[in-house]
Amino acid sequence: MSETVPDLKELLEGLPKNWGKWGNDDEVGSLNYLDSAQVLKGIATVRAGKTFTLQVQMGNPDGDPIWPGRRPAQRMNVLDHGHFMSGKGPHFPGNMEYCDDMMVMYLQGSTQYDALGHVWYDDQIYNGYDAKTTIGGTAKAGVLPIGERGVVGRGVLIDMARHRGKDVLDKGETFTHEDLLEAAASQGVTIEKRDILLIRTGWIGSFYRRDPEEFYKDFKEPGLTFSPELVRWFHEMEIPNLVTDTIANEVTIDPKSGVALPLHSALMRNLGVAFTEIILPDELADDCAEDGQWDFLYVAAPLKVVDGSGAPVNPIIIK
Repeated sequence: MSETVPDLKELLEGLPKNWGKWGNDDEVGSLNYLDSAQVLKGIATVRAGKTFTLQVQMGNPDGDPIWPGRRPAQRMNVLDHGHFMSGKGPHFPGNMEYCDDMMVMYLQGSTQYDALGHVWYDDQIYNGYDAKTTIGGTAKAGVLPIGERGVVGRGVLIDMARHRGKDVLDKGETFTHEDLLEAAASQGVTIEKRDILLIRTGWIGSFYRRDPEEFYKDFKEPGLTFSPELVRWFHEMEIPNLVTDTIANEVTIDPKSGVALPLHSALMRNLGVAFTEIILPDELADDCAEDGQWDFLYVAAPLKVVDGSGAPVNPIIIK
């Protein structure tokens, strides 16, 4: 690790940006690569009609996997049979009764899409918008444009844990785009231009088998690690969406530079790559290993939260 942690501006100097590529008003970035041809390419992978969903449970009494410092989703009844038993429920002609509840949660406290304006450095978010546009709400490059557009295309799952013969990668264990290509070759699948890239590390699945204290102790997720070559690969491959079973989509602290989450800036802020985090792909991965099909139709749309910096999503996979 570098003795002096560089500023992101210094670390990412000279690397590609997609600012202005789709116009000065663009707010969905590399999702623009998912045109009708990519949708049809995804549909062409559907063979058996099998479906899978990737969202983790919300408000699980045993806990939800979340970024340290955030609180799990809290669901509360506001109306149930007890109200009617005590005579405090509303009355309807015909004596219908019902239950109602609400949830308080971080918008990024479940499986979710980051808004492209979620992270920044040097006072500018994606596409050069002023970081001041995030004050009081993510008014530019928020999650709403992603929710209104939706995300549909050919998805490819790369199972790094299985490739390395593990149930789950170790804390802080890293891999590169070259490792992804090696794993893809071993799976018999090709990562093609404009594919939605899904990566399984086993990390989120392990949350439900571990003691929470052990899961969060010395918190350092496994994941992709920064390099100029990796950023250029994402740029050349025109990857629209990175989807992983970790909370941050990358190793927490870059082992070489010491910078926290540099790919959020290199890929999301600069290239406009959409980040989807905290998926649970274990059942899908088992099925892919069984039938040998690692590509599929990926369909997702985060909730349409006005000025949101992110929003929950339940991606659907169709094979």
